[in-house]
Amino acid sequence: MNLSFLPYLLTATQQERPETTLDGFLFPVQGSEAAAQHDHVFMILMYVAGFFFLLINAATVYFSIKYRKSKSPEPPKSSSHNNTLEIVWTIIPTVLVAWLFYIGMDGYVQRRYAPEGSYEIKVTGQKWSWNFTYPNGIQHNELHAPMGENVRLIMDSRDVIHSVWIPEFRIKMDVVPGRYTETWFNATRAGEYPLKCAEYCGTEHSSMYAKVVIHDRPEFDQWMLENGNLLADLSPVEAGEKLFSIKSCVACHSTNGTPLVGPSMKNMFGSERKFTDGTTAVADENYIRESLLEPNAKVVEGFAPVMTTFQGLLKAEEMDAIIEYLKTVQ
Repeated sequence: MNLSFLPYLLTATQQERPETTLDGFLFPVQGSEAAAQHDHVFMILMYVAGFFFLLINAATVYFSIKYRKSKSPEPPKSSSHNNTLEIVWTIIPTVLVAWLFYIGMDGYVQRRYAPEGSYEIKVTGQKWSWNFTYPNGIQHNELHAPMGENVRLIMDSRDVIHSVWIPEFRIKMDVVPGRYTETWFNATRAGEYPLKCAEYCGTEHSSMYAKVVIHDRPEFDQWMLENGNLLADLSPVEAGEKLFSIKSCVACHSTNGTPLVGPSMKNMFGSERKFTDGTTAVADENYIRESLLEPNAKVVEGFAPVMTTFQGLLKAEEMDAIIEYLKTVQ
């Protein structure tokens, strides 16, 4: 039986969990072309398993009653074998299992590699957030895609093994450090869906999710246009606030004083920070810059050195904008 829904049932998060709406027996709504085929194969396997479960149990009860021990038993006569019966119980299960293998393998092969000309999005996983890079260079912490078009996800990890899982699309693929993996989908319904990490990756695994937003093509083009150049369209503080969210800094650092995986950014700028090695420093522009590029050089006391570097992921102007925003977090 396919137990792909178990990671969703087992994940609990400190934040509000994205909605996965069930549609029928056990399944989330069908949000992609692959979903219908996946559900069809699942139900075939369930019906076949259910049929043989009832058949075997009924036969067990019948033979238990019919051939129960009598008060004066006589040794029964039995043949050493039955060619017809042996052929039947060999051929029928073989054909059935071969057919089940075929329909399962057919779906797997179709899902393994994206068709040529697919729209490509780069997916990067790291503790404990997702980053999506679009063909025009836009980076975002949400996965936006056009409806009715093939979308190829090219994935890698910056630390440990993660796993992209979108229940409504019936896709799941490991994201492995040091190599690229891929999967693809063709969304059939516009709307918002949750993307979860389905591979245990540390203490905040259950909060490692992202929002998947499927648009009509005109809406998708408009979204790309609106998110094309934050630094040109917004003030440094506004751009920094948006980048703080887009780059998933909010997954580990709150702005309200609540410590998460990392220290809160509230009243951070200008304060004296004490580090695990016993040294101290004032949190100024240089400190923030160093924390982004070499996050484990100075680890705040009481926290683990788990932050990954943003070297190569932030432009100088983006780093400046984030610094300007953090100055205002009071």
